[in-house]
Amino acid sequence: MGHNHHHHSADATGKKLLISIILNVVITVTQIIGGLISGSLALLSDALHNFSDVLSLVVSYFANRLAKKKSTTNKTFGYKRAEIIAAFVNASSLLVIALLLIKEGIARFLNPEPVGSNLVIILSIVAILGNGFSVLLLQKEAGRNMNMKSAYLHLLTDMLASVAVLIGGLVMKYFSWYWIDSLLTIIIALYLVYMGYDLLKESTRVLMLFTPKSVVVEDIVKHISKIDGIKNVHHVHIWQLNEDEVHLEAHIDFINDIRLSTFDAILIEIEELVYHNFGINHVNIQPEFGKCDPKTVIVED
Repeated sequence: MGHNHHHHSADATGKKLLISIILNVVITVTQIIGGLISGSLALLSDALHNFSDVLSLVVSYFANRLAKKKSTTNKTFGYKRAEIIAAFVNASSLLVIALLLIKEGIARFLNPEPVGSNLVIILSIVAILGNGFSVLLLQKEAGRNMNMKSAYLHLLTDMLASVAVLIGGLVMKYFSWYWIDSLLTIIIALYLVYMGYDLLKESTRVLMLFTPKSVVVEDIVKHISKIDGIKNVHHVHIWQLNEDEVHLEAHIDFINDIRLSTFDAILIEIEELVYHNFGINHVNIQPEFGKCDPKTVIVED
């Protein structure tokens, strides 16, 4: 039953992503046309950000579909990392776009130009409504994995950027402060850097097979070493495959030359211990007795 629920949930997520993609395509096209007509850099920067949303949502959509594919003999982990790669690509694109917007914003700030504020106000309201709907659609899914979080963050930042553009449009309409357009562009870009950096760092940790932040290797070694019959724990590797799977592999030196059935019982104890205390759900242990290898090295290639 749980397996079917997972697929139903993944299918529902895919449909929500498709709706968000269509909405963002419409918003992007209208903002590009409106930005060119009105001369608003903030509106064009919002359009560029929206276009990045479209690309990120497309990446997230295909990653979501790939992650559901079953493992094969030549792809033993299946496509479980597709969503992590999508999160990395999306976070990277956020940072690149932010830098381009800062560059353009500074250039325009030094040479402000008149902007058609009425069109800016109308289109920013359209973008707020469209992105707001997409944000509500993906809000629940955002807590489930990095891929959906990256898509959600793209949409959320763009909705907030559109709010800023709306405020800028109103200020330009009633006060003719055209420099506000450039200032908002830079603020939007800095916010993109802030949001994108953490996600980039998080997805990079997973891709580089770093030990999850919540796990302290020395603590695991200490806990496992307390189990009766275990002499030493060494050559430990802990990595995160995706958001659902954390793997542990280690060599364990036993005090006595135990039977295989005894090892199985100890292995179950280890699995329970690391799962409940450290959230590790895949364990691979190499048992040893009197083997000549460095027992004092906890972590080694």
